Amino acid sequence: MQILVIGNGGREHALAWKVSQSPLVTSVFVAPGNAGTALEPMIQNITIQPDNMTELLNFAMSKKIDLTIVGQEVPLINGIVDLFYNAGLKIFGPTQFASQLEGSKAFTKEFLIRHGILTAEYQCFTEVKSAMKYIYEKGTPIVIKADGVAYGKGVVVAQTLQEAEIAIQNILVDKVFGESGHQIIIEEFLDGEEVSFIVMTDGKNIIPMVTSQDYKRIGNGDIGPNTGGMGAYSPVTLVTEIIHQRIIDEVIYPTLRAMAFEGHPYTGFLYAGLMINNSRQIYVMEFNCRLGDPESQLIMLRLQSDLVDLCLAVLEGKLNYKNIIWDPRPAIGVVLASDGYPGDYINGHMIHGLPLQSTIIGKDCKVFHSGTTIQDGSIVTNGGRVICVTALGEDFLTAKKRAYKLANMIHWDGKFFRTDIGDIAINRK
Repeated sequence: MQILVIGNGGREHALAWKVSQSPLVTSVFVAPGNAGTALEPMIQNITIQPDNMTELLNFAMSKKIDLTIVGQEVPLINGIVDLFYNAGLKIFGPTQFASQLEGSKAFTKEFLIRHGILTAEYQCFTEVKSAMKYIYEKGTPIVIKADGVAYGKGVVVAQTLQEAEIAIQNILVDKVFGESGHQIIIEEFLDGEEVSFIVMTDGKNIIPMVTSQDYKRIGNGDIGPNTGGMGAYSPVTLVTEIIHQRIIDEVIYPTLRAMAFEGHPYTGFLYAGLMINNSRQIYVMEFNCRLGDPESQLIMLRLQSDLVDLCLAVLEGKLNYKNIIWDPRPAIGVVLASDGYPGDYINGHMIHGLPLQSTIIGKDCKVFHSGTTIQDGSIVTNGGRVICVTALGEDFLTAKKRAYKLANMIHWDGKFFRTDIGDIAINRK
């Protein structure tokens, strides 16, 4: 089989790396990929951007691609699954309508309320004056979100009214997120612990991925602005067997039944961003229509089953006949970022220490590339989040030590990373 993976981040590197291990696969193409995918055996980058759906379709048809896996959200939201399906091509992911669960937070909130799935109290606004009035009525802390896709940066947890005012101004007036900020959602602040709960689904049946928790804030101790994710760990020990089943019963199955009831069955990866409070109530904070990043790197590191076989089962509606095998050991991933991220940063810094050979880092570690490219034979930075170093361990502490050992082997001007990834799991009683 020939496989096409769409995207250029750490998630797509992880997906391409995992599908290349399938005995069903002869070659893997990544559009456009990064330096990491370029260095993998069996994987070839192609210079087509994820939003160029016409060129992607032409490539898939000319190469007789057997299966396309969409990593990034934008092509899904723009309808690439519908386009490929109508052309008779196999593609893994939700339809354009179903992808609104990520494409519009207002759509999702209305959907959740309509179907009785627990979520935070909220209001939608397109005008500054009414939004300001609402935050003064509700007080702080309060959460302001851009309606559309903002790559993990469109959420502000305002601790003061001044912070809330600035966020509203930035999104609605200054258009820092472009058209994604044509509308904002202001919702109540929920105190608790966030969990990333991801499943594969054929619309009726599910296979849960291992649980994970990402670190969204830029700084140690969860301070500073939100990012696309500065690291993650898996599994989340807060999610006991009872809570795991409750999430499936209270969130996942009701969502899938509701989508089918509304005439738009959901297939692919469904990512539920959850908040579990001290009373163990489970709130839906957001949905994503694809794997998380950096959570996907840990999921693929721990996955021992054939990903291609699972994807085909989804497309055939036969996921209920499949079992999945995981490495039982915990994993930790640490994102190495460019100075200035999530704001402005400079690309083109030469990265020293790559590629790290498997004989050096060991079989329980993997370096996934995100914002990298090859320039004049050297690997250079090409994004805010540059690398995700991942490691398995007999326990979380061992995994953390291995991951940070890797982090300190890689260098470029302006590299920084959080040093507390995994501490929640290590310190949990």
